[in-house]
Amino acid sequence: MTLFEKIIAREIPADIVYEDDLCLCFRDISPQAPVHLLLIPKKPVVRIAESSADDQELLGHLLLKVGEIARQEGYAEDGFRVIINNGPHGGEAVPHLHLHLLAGRQLQWPPG
Repeated sequence: MTLFEKIIAREIPADIVYEDDLCLCFRDISPQAPVHLLLIPKKPVVRIAESSADDQELLGHLLLKVGEIARQEGYAEDGFRVIINNGPHGGEAVPHLHLHLLAGRQLQWPPG
C-alpha cells in the first residue's frame, strides 16, 4: 500500500483541501512553493504513462478539479503550475499518480 493509499484510507493524517468520490487534494508536507497541493485519484493509477483509455474520464476529472481548486483557493488569478512527475528521472517519489499544484510566488522556467 502506498503512502497516498494510506492517506485516502485515513491511516495517515493529511491537511485535506478537497475531496470527492474520485479524488483527494491535500497540502504537501514538504512544500516547494508557498502553496503546494497534491491532487490524487482514489483509484490507484501508478503513473500517467501506465494509464489507459479506461482512465480517460478520471484523468479529465483530475484536470478539471485542479483548476477548480486553484480558483477556490484564490490562486488562479495570479497563476499556478500543475506538474505530473513520471518515473525516477521525472522526479516521481510515490508510485501513485498525483498532480502537484504550485502557487503563491513567481515560478521560474525551466523548472529544473
